[in-house]
Amino acid sequence: MPEQPGILYVVATPIGNLADISLRAKEVLSSVDLVAAEDTRHSRKLLTRLGLKKKLISLHEHNETARVPGIIELLTAGDNVALISDAGTPLLSDPGYRLLKAVREHGLQAVPVPGPSALTAALSVAGLPTDRFVFEGFLPSKSGARTAHLKALLAEPRTMVFYEAPHRLQKVLAAMARIFGGDRSVCVAREMTKQYETIYYGTLAELAAQARDDRDLGRGELVIVVSGGEESATSGAQDVSGLLTALLTELSPAKAARIASRVSGLPRPEVYALAIKLAGE
Repeated sequence: MPEQPGILYVVATPIGNLADISLRAKEVLSSVDLVAAEDTRHSRKLLTRLGLKKKLISLHEHNETARVPGIIELLTAGDNVALISDAGTPLLSDPGYRLLKAVREHGLQAVPVPGPSALTAALSVAGLPTDRFVFEGFLPSKSGARTAHLKALLAEPRTMVFYEAPHRLQKVLAAMARIFGGDRSVCVAREMTKQYETIYYGTLAELAAQARDDRDLGRGELVIVVSGGEESATSGAQDVSGLLTALLTELSPAKAARIASRVSGLPRPEVYALAIKLAGE
């Protein structure tokens, strides 16, 4: 048995500009016995540019469950392992949760090596309240599920952050404008830290229209930051959540939504979307 088990380092890597790699991140990557990477081809290029030659294994959404036992065995034997994603901070819409859960369950140590993150980078320049915010990641790809998810966020007063794929941007902004209201403030951060980095500001209606006409807006990696609802506009939806929670203990989402809509005066489709979300939690 080793004198002490190894450490899993969760290492943030650049989201574009290689100069954003921290001295500590490079030091850790150079010292570990193994690097678990989301895409080994992508990460090998990064390590090569950093002048490092390391043993790499893949760890992504399709093989994470199978990879975990082997990595736990290595850590237990005393090897140090670095977990990295394709870009930014691991586990933020990236794989790694199952591994970290197993590390905790086996009493092993996980150490964060903080650094770049598209989430915090976009928030820092959005010009919207950041004292309280909620990260929603990627919205559902199907229109119906996406609409239901956005309707369930009508009562959200905090700044909301979303990741989005370029080919869906215009449809997503249009749906947000329709559901949240076209006058909501929004920031779309495109290709952050890269050559064509562009930050767009406006209302949901304005940027939805711009995304329809400006091909550049829908290119590259995107983060959408949307202002939360005004307290006066969301208080009714917040109140109905408690009513729905009580009704759902005895009724189906459809029946609970019908009663809650009558009591609150809120539109039934919006209440039903909230009921579906609450029923699934």
